[in-house]
Amino acid sequence: MSEADKPASAASDDVKRKFREALEKKNAQHRTGEAHLDGDSSVHASHGAMTKREFRRKSG
Repeated sequence: MSEADKPASAASDDVKRKFREALEKKNAQHRTGEAHLDGDSSVHASHGAMTKREFRRKSG
């Protein structure tokens, strides 16, 4: 490598390191919540009233 390539690759490595640290920080915040796997959902019957579909011919 020439001397001109070293600062560019160092800057690139620095940017990659900063992005990686930001991603790790984001993921760490995302994982702090509780899973609530043992909880009971308040929604039991998620399907609405069953209606017959109505098809209309396009006018115009």
